[in-house]
Amino acid sequence: MTTDDQISRARDALKAAQDTIREELQNYPTPVSGCDVQYNHLIGQRHAVADALAALATPRFVATPRIPVVGAAVESR
Repeated sequence: MTTDDQISRARDALKAAQDTIREELQNYPTPVSGCDVQYNHLIGQRHAVADALAALATPRFVATPRIPVVGAAVESR
């Protein structure tokens, strides 16, 4: 299994978790008080999953060394 496959599986699992959380929130009994610990936990999980999906979707800049060999005096361009 490649890294891309693993990331794709992680993305799928996060989307499934997102759907489950959405369903739990939609079916949560009302009225919801502001101090409802379980409801607030679901809201926190919803944000955590959304942040994780956003992190997987965001391209990362990876700086590369300008000197290809440690101790070399010439920069690569």
